[in-house]
Formats: sequence, structure tokens, C-alpha cells
Amino acid sequence: MSAPLNLPQLEAVHHVQGPCLVLAGAGSGKTRVITHKIAHLIQLGLAPERIAAITFTNKAAAEMRERAKQLVGKSAQKVLICTFHALGVRMLRQNGEVLGLKKNFSILDTDDVTSILKDAGGSSDLATARKWQWAISLWKNQGLNAAMAEAQAQSDNERITARIMARYEERLSAYQSVDFDDLIGLPLKLLQQHADVCEAWQQQMGHVLVDEYQDTSATQYEMLKLLVGERARFTAVGDDDQSIYGWRGATLDNLQKLPVDFPALKLVKLEQNYRSTGAILQAANNVIGPNPKLFPKTLFSEWGPGEPVRVSDADNEEHEAERIVLRIQSLRAGTDTGVGLGQWRDWKHFAVLYRANHQSRVLEQAFRKAAIPYKVSGGQSFFDRAEIRDLCAWLRLWVNNDDDPAFLRCVTTPKRGIGHTTLQKLGEFASQYRISLFEAVFSHSLISVLPPRAVDSLQAFGNEINDLQFRARHTQGSEAALALLLQWLKDIQYEKHLYDNEDSDKLAAARWTNVLDFVDWMAKRCGGEVDDAAGVSLVSEAKSLLEVAQTIALLSALSDRENEQDVVTLSTLHAAKGLEWPHVMLAGVNEGLLPFKPEEDGVSSQQDALNLTRIQEERRLMYVGITRAQRSLLVSWSKRRKKGREMVNAMPSRFIAEMALDVATTKEDPREKLRALRAEFALKVEAEKALADKAAHKA
Repeated sequence: MSAPLNLPQLEAVHHVQGPCLVLAGAGSGKTRVITHKIAHLIQLGLAPERIAAITFTNKAAAEMRERAKQLVGKSAQKVLICTFHALGVRMLRQNGEVLGLKKNFSILDTDDVTSILKDAGGSSDLATARKWQWAISLWKNQGLNAAMAEAQAQSDNERITARIMARYEERLSAYQSVDFDDLIGLPLKLLQQHADVCEAWQQQMGHVLVDEYQDTSATQYEMLKLLVGERARFTAVGDDDQSIYGWRGATLDNLQKLPVDFPALKLVKLEQNYRSTGAILQAANNVIGPNPKLFPKTLFSEWGPGEPVRVSDADNEEHEAERIVLRIQSLRAGTDTGVGLGQWRDWKHFAVLYRANHQSRVLEQAFRKAAIPYKVSGGQSFFDRAEIRDLCAWLRLWVNNDDDPAFLRCVTTPKRGIGHTTLQKLGEFASQYRISLFEAVFSHSLISVLPPRAVDSLQAFGNEINDLQFRARHTQGSEAALALLLQWLKDIQYEKHLYDNEDSDKLAAARWTNVLDFVDWMAKRCGGEVDDAAGVSLVSEAKSLLEVAQTIALLSALSDRENEQDVVTLSTLHAAKGLEWPHVMLAGVNEGLLPFKPEEDGVSSQQDALNLTRIQEERRLMYVGITRAQRSLLVSWSKRRKKGREMVNAMPSRFIAEMALDVATTKEDPREKLRALRAEFALKVEAEKALADKAAHKA
């Protein structure tokens, strides 16, 4: 039986008649508040389908859905628990036609966007296209279109990017496609420009709960305001001290605006932390102290002071990685008696966090050398694998024939004798008549620009897509869907394609296994066996294969099986947000890394890119790192670091001093290395004994 809610949590749950801001400190039980409030609203008689809980990741939505189900049972399936983007998809599928979007529009992934931008900007350089992509994404998150962006451009580069954005917008419209930023921008446009649609959605939304509110962008806030209307029955749950996504459009202005836009706003502070010991929270409170406060708060814990926070200095990055390894081995062996490990000995109870992705390389080397199992969080997603992207392109084309990026990937993967020259002429023909590539394939005039053989090949491909689309629309249930998918893979000879294009049969076999996992996963969703992780379809009922395919671009992982592995987590601080571990080590806590100082030419020391706003966000990032720890925290820095090909002297981060630790008690004990070596030896002896016992048993 779970512990009862504390008084502030109860206050947040029971305030249902108006706007409510729950300022939830790290580890203060914000998900409990949201799920209990969902249960309370249902108990008061609000229909579950009129409750929406919006968060930022599919994983958080899935966890929230599961916890709500434990409280209210099957009713939780009717609650709209999803990401902002999934809500945007739902709105556009339902009402997007008034904006000129077909119901079966396509959602482009990052690679598709980059490819279109290369074409729109007349460049083959990936880095340049990525810069355009970031700039356009930031403008969209600020609510700007191409014309508005060009009007406020302050440099030639910005003006050029804005013009490329205009051409990009034209292509998206022609392809009947949207990017991820459009999944917020277009629903906002829908609500702003169509009063009847806005009224219908306001009537549907009896109460809206928003998780991680501090991470909302300007467009997301405007969307929220229109969804809740004048009745303003919503609950925003967030923490200004954990706002670390300014670089992707999140703004603390949204927290400042709430009391102004909603004068009746009820403020509830959750300051009791249920995660960390007193020593860890003291360090966190001290670090965040210098930042200006929108809503002052101080975290406290009833777990007692616990193990003091330790600071470790190393000679260089390799030495730092070695000491982190020794620390983990010492804690696992129980030689560090000050921690009171108890059950916290598994590999999965440890995490090493750092500011930038490149810092994992030295750590990985040290972990492999010590034979410590690990995973790098934020590594390649299942849906980022080339073979899965291939299949997703086919599914997108079934759903939306006008999806030109998907068309180009499908018609060339696997190869079917249709070359670049043919596709180039097809593209020119489609552009001339302002039609999609797929529509151009069946144009009577195409024979005027392509030889009959090429036209026949293209039309054979087009007929194949039409046939698959028809069959997918009329295929329902797991067994039928699996049979269709396996037959499709056989018909296009996809397994042969993998073996023909991979350097080794072993790698090809691994990729083929991924493909089989994917089609099995798709088929199960057709039978209603698994909830949709994207939060788009929440009722577990049988669906057609085409309906399941419509949600594919929102999905970010095959499953959460990785989380069950008994391995140490290596992760960036950004990727670690929302997670927790008994033992955390912060690596590379040096000036220039945390706080991060970008290498920017032409920036004087007086105009240092580490301006006040950035320092404040970096301080929040340090705060997030500290508050991931439950029982023990090690903060590590090195005296020398690599910069290019040179070794340079390095300084500890200013944040270490800001933690205001008692150096006499927090400095790492020099005897720990000896204890760790003994522990390592004991573990090796234990492992060798286990192998010997296993061999004896077999004999």
C-alpha cells in the first residue's frame, strides 16, 4: 500500500475548479500528484475522456498511464495521456482539413527534414543543412513563419535561412507532410483561426494537466491557453530550477506569465523530497541558491543526512575514469561502510553523468577494461536503425501517397532497377505540374519525358503500393497483420537486400532479427494487445494495419526492455532528467565543461558566451545532476584535460565551490583506492570460483 499524500500534495489534488500551478521540486512526487488528481477528478464525476494529461516523452506518458491504471483501473484507458506532439497529431487528424491537410498526412523525421532542406537550400553539406534545421525549429517554437523570420532577421545568414524556410514550407505543403515543430504550430493555428474548432476542443477538455511545465515553449503555452479557455481548469506541474532546455525553445517566461494571464492561479509548493538524503539536498539547494527565484523554495528530506557528498580530483580524464570505476567496485563490494548499501549493489543502481556526449568515450574504455557492463543512455534508438527506417518509409507511403521523401526511399530500397536519372526526370515532371511523385507516376503525360520501360517500372511500383495500402486497410488482428507483413518482406526480398548490403552475415542476421521484432510488434498492436506508446490511440481494441501505420512516426522506441538490464548507466545530464539512481557520479565537473563554454571564434572575454542567462541554465543542469542521486554522490573533476591534440591545465567548476561542502569530510579518502583494489580482487576470486563450480557441475 502506497504512503498517503502529504498536505501540499493533497492541496494540489483537491484544487479542481480553477488554474493551479504545482511547483514540484526534484523528487517531490509530482507524478503521484498528477495521477491522484486524475483519480480525484473521475471520483468527482468528470468523464475520463474529458481529462488530458500532457507530458514531454512517450516514456513519461507510458509510466503515467500505468500508474493511473493502478489507481482507477480501466477508466485510465479513456484518459488522454500523451505528449504535446501526440495531442497535436490527434487534433490535426481530426480537424486538419480546414488547414488544407489530408487526414493521412505524413510526419517527417529528422533525416527527411535535412534532405528537404538540402534541396531547398541548394546545398549538399549536411552540417549547413543541420544549422538551417536548428534555426527554423527555433523560429517555429517562437511562433514565427518564414515571412516573420525574414522581417526580424538581423544578419545576411538569418535572411538567407528565412528564405530557405519559405521554400521548405512550400515543399511540406506539396508533400502533405509536417515536421515535429508543426505538430505544435499547426494545432495552435487551428485553435487561433477557427473558433468552432477551438470551442469544440475546449468543451472536450474538462481538465488539462501539464507535466514538466517549465519545459514548454512559447507556442505550447499559447496552445494550452486556447485549450483551457476562460474556465481555465488546468494544473501545471513544473520546477523553474529544472528548466534546462532553453536551447530548444523552452522558456521560463511561461512560468512568469501564468499569474498574470490567470489572476486566480492557485500556487502549491512541493518541497519535501522523497528521493535523496539530506547531504545531497543541501548541496543541491546551495548550488541553485545564486539563481534568481520566480517562486522561492527549499527542498528537505526525512531520510537523514546520509553519506557526505564527495569531491574527487584526478590527474587527467583517464585517471578520472579509473577512479570512478574503483568507486563503483568499492561500493559494490561493500568495503565503503559509510554508505549503508543494503540492497543497492546491482550494476543498475549506478550512473555516471556528464555534460557532453564525447565524454563517454574515456569512461567506456575504462568500463570495458574493468569488465563492467554498461549502457550509454541516449544511444541509437531502435527506430533510428537503417532497416527500421526503411520499413517505416514504406508504411508512411501506404498511409500518404504524397509523401515524397518516403517514396524516394521505398523505390530505391531494396533496389528495383529504377535509377537516379529516371527519378530526377520524374521529380522535374512532378515539380512542373505541382503534383507528388506518386501522382506523377500515373500521369498520362509522363511518357513524354521518360522511356516506356521506365514508366512501366514506376507504375509497377505504384500498383504495388496501392495493393499493399488496400490490403493493410482491410487487415485487422495480430495473426492476419503478421502474415501480411511477412509476405510483404518476402515479396520485396528485404532479407536478401540486407545480406547483399552488409559486410558480414552476422551483422545482416542481427538486422534481420530487428526487422522480425518490428513486424511482430506492429502485428500485436493490430490485435490491441499493447497500448500505443505514442499516446495517440489509448483504447486497446483491434485496429487495421493501416491505422497502426498512421502512428509510426511518433514512436521512439520498440520497448523499454533496456531499462531492465543490470548495467551501469552512462548518460548526459540532459538525458538523465526525470531519472534517479542510488549512486551517482558526476564526471568532468570542470570550468568550460560544466558550465559549458562553446568554442566560438571572435568572442572576446568581455562578450563571453557564458553570459548570465546561460550560466543560470548551466547551474540548473548541475542541480538536476545532483538531484538524480538517492544515497551517494561523487563529484569528479580533472586537473588536466585534452583540448584538440594538446593537454591543458583545467580548473574545477565554480559549481563545486557553490555546493559549499565541508572539504574535510567530503574529500575522497586516499585509503579508498586500496579498499577498492581489495574489493576488485575479491570479486575476481568470486567470479573464478563460480566458473569452476559451473565446470565441475557440467563434468
